[in-house]
Amino acid sequence: MDAVQLQNALVLLVIVGLAAMEFISRRYKETVHATANDTRLELFMFVSLLAITQPLVFLVTAKLGVWWVPEYQGVLADWPAWAMVGLLLVLDDMTQYWWHRASHSPWLWPLHRAHHSAQYMSIRVTFRNNFFYYLMMPGLWFAGALLYLGLGGMVYALYVVVKLAVILAAHCAWRWDEALYRMPAFRPLMWVLERTISTPATHWAHHAITNQDGVGHYKGNFGNLLFLWDIIFGSAKITRHYPPQVGLVDDHLFGVEKWQHQMFFPLLQSEREHTALKWGGQIYDESQHHRT
Repeated sequence: MDAVQLQNALVLLVIVGLAAMEFISRRYKETVHATANDTRLELFMFVSLLAITQPLVFLVTAKLGVWWVPEYQGVLADWPAWAMVGLLLVLDDMTQYWWHRASHSPWLWPLHRAHHSAQYMSIRVTFRNNFFYYLMMPGLWFAGALLYLGLGGMVYALYVVVKLAVILAAHCAWRWDEALYRMPAFRPLMWVLERTISTPATHWAHHAITNQDGVGHYKGNFGNLLFLWDIIFGSAKITRHYPPQVGLVDDHLFGVEKWQHQMFFPLLQSEREHTALKWGGQIYDESQHHRT
């Protein structure tokens, strides 16, 4: 089994395992009330990311590398594993932190809004976004460039598995950290862990429908693999609690946006009266009536 096959097998195992826990814990049945509109958006985005966006980005970066800097192909192949991981954490995970943070600005919010429009948390929400959100993601292009430069093989495969495991678990309807918070023996470990990686408690706060509940923090907790970026760059909020409700206020007030408008804006634009998914549209904010 080569590195790619191992990566795919382990990722599939993580997905199946977390999905099983959502059902075994009954959290999926009790909290995930998805519509056909939600399912289409999540399914088509997941397929498009795997079948179109990622292969396209990796193909283009490889072609550009051969065209522009053929002498650098494979130059990082002999780097030690720790250096490769460090480079990935900076050029992939940290840049994704900043891309995520920037996507909560008025200009980029329409490309990320779909991720927050889900009124539930589940592993199925993980890749729910606008098509162009991933196509424009700097970290994905950096990853393609690093693969061309030789940073691949088992190190990259295991990095992807660990990162996806953390991100999927942070969105999971089954809140794996909840029981650990209640056990005094695990409190020191959780203090370190919640400041290092994304957990359900910190990431659910980012998906909260409001900041007024004392838990919500949708203008922070942007980390994907490492929550440490939020600690370093001052966007962290840790409460060890979960918001009572997630989603977007404007969907409750004006109706849910259609999946095709969420996925393909700006090519397709919303017909809703109050929306960010059309030219000149405004972003709803609970305090200023412009969600930013």
